[in-house]
This record gives sequence, structure tokens and C-alpha cells, in this order.
Amino acid sequence: MCDALLEVEGLTLDYHTRGGVMRAVDDVGFTVGRGEALVVLGESGCGKSSLARALMRLLPRNAGGLGGRVRLAGRELHPLDDETFRREVQWQGLALVMQASMNALNPVVKVGEQVAEPLRVHLGWERRRALARAAEVFELVGLPGDFLRRYPFELSGGMRQRAVLAMALVAEPDLVILDEPTSALDVLTQAGIMNALKRVKAELGTGFILITHDVATSSELADQVALMYAGQLVEMADAATFFSAPGHPYAQALMASVPKLRQRERPRAIPGEPPSLLDPPVGCRFAARCPRRFADCARLPPAFALAPRQEVRCWLHQQDGMEDGV
Repeated sequence: MCDALLEVEGLTLDYHTRGGVMRAVDDVGFTVGRGEALVVLGESGCGKSSLARALMRLLPRNAGGLGGRVRLAGRELHPLDDETFRREVQWQGLALVMQASMNALNPVVKVGEQVAEPLRVHLGWERRRALARAAEVFELVGLPGDFLRRYPFELSGGMRQRAVLAMALVAEPDLVILDEPTSALDVLTQAGIMNALKRVKAELGTGFILITHDVATSSELADQVALMYAGQLVEMADAATFFSAPGHPYAQALMASVPKLRQRERPRAIPGEPPSLLDPPVGCRFAARCPRRFADCARLPPAFALAPRQEVRCWLHQQDGMEDGV
């Protein structure tokens, strides 16, 4: 395994709503090694985007209760004040490509100026040097250098996605978080974006957290997989293990819902719907939808270590593995 780059322990995030306090991220922990790609999977509303916002401190006004520990390259991030975090961590340590980022570009500013802006604002580079660096990153993500002089409306959706990726990479961060980077793109464009990410990973050694609900696309990049359900991390495994032999019943149901080219069995839908995070179940949060539930599911399961890099939060594995923390 690679040296630890990002270490997350007991991360929590609450939202204050009219219906009460909603815990969107509940006791989440994982480690991302240098040059590794962690894929975070789960249904819509399970807390994936909230996890990204918690790591980047990009929180809405109704957010509260941010807890736990986050270490980047051994440095504790939560004790940092907002200004220090913005100046020393954002863009240089951690960068984020937001969901629906194709619409994040300013339509009246040339793309190159926007990609170069983090270098000018955060690192104090002069304009010509910053634009030269932007041109280098454009080439890395598969964009021609002359696109620096174009406006966002002159680019296709896939090109705008690559430009936003270039903006995240321009200051050479240790780790980039991508929230649904291919959700609004056609299949061929998705493949191009994933190839660009693999090239960046190989050439720069950049770490990635890829947040998505697209199992098939994510398998192209993943070294590790974290599966979230109703705010909790229910399985953590290396990619080869997760995609071939998932341990949690939800993971198994999720994999059974994915169409496969060389398999006659039809995809199966997961019955039911996730619980409300305003009033989550006391025990296992997947129990109401699980075909294998039994009496112990009325209690919240711990994480059981089934293998050196596989931990599953399910009572079915209490005889198979040792209790651990995901």
C-alpha cells in the first residue's frame, strides 16, 4: 500500500433543517494513499457530496456539527482557521471538481484566465507565467493550447469538464476530489475524461477521491472503493475485491443491479428506498431492504475486518472477521 496521504477518522457533518438535525455524514473514516484513487459509491442522498464538502470546508449556512479528524500528509486540518485552510490547503493540498462543474465557469471570462486564476490568487504568480502553466495542464488533460483564448460557450460539455479538471490540477495539489465528474456526459466523453484522469494519476502521482453512483465508470480508475449508505460507510475494500466479491448485502445488491456484457442474467433492482436521515433506524440502516436480515440487525453493527483491505459493517460477518473501524 502507498504511504498515507489523506487520513479521515470519525468524520461527521450535520445540517440544521426545519424538520430537525440531519446527520449527512456519520462517523466516516478511511485512508487514501499517495497516488491512489478512492471511489466513493452510493445512491443519491447517501452523503457522498456532503463528504466532499466536509473535507473541503465548503459548507452551506445550515451546516453544523463538523467533527472528527482529517490529516493531509500528516497535518491535522480541523484545527486550522478558515483563512489558513484557504491559503495553505485549498488548491495546493486539496482541490475539488464540483458536481455540475460544467456550469461553474464564468461565461464572460476566457477559459485560460480562469484556469490560471488559482496560481495568481493563491501563489502570487504573474499572469504570463500562470498562463504558461495553464497551457501545460491543458495538454495533460487533452485540450489544445489555443483553447486558452476561448470562452466557455465555445467549448463542448466534455471540453468544459476537462477545463475545470485543469483548473483543479493547475497548482499541483496532492489530492483532487471529483464529485460526479461524468454524470452529464455521453459515454464516449465519459471514457475520454476517465482516460485523462488515469494519465494524470500515472504522470503526476496525484491522488483522487471520485464520488459517483456510476459503478461501471468508476471501476476504470479505482484502487479502493468506499460504499456509503444513509450517511455511513458500510464497506471499504480494494477495488479488485469489491467488484468481484463484495461483502455487504447492499454492495452485493448494487453490483447485481449493474448490466454486464458477458452475462445473461438481467440486472436486478434494489427494492425499497433509503431511510430518512432525519430519523434513521437504530440498528443497521439497510435492514429494511435486506433479504438476509435477522434479529441482530436491530443493533448497529460495527465494522468487521474480513481481509487486510476489506472492512464490512454487517452482522453477517461477525464470525468471519475481527471487529474494526471503517
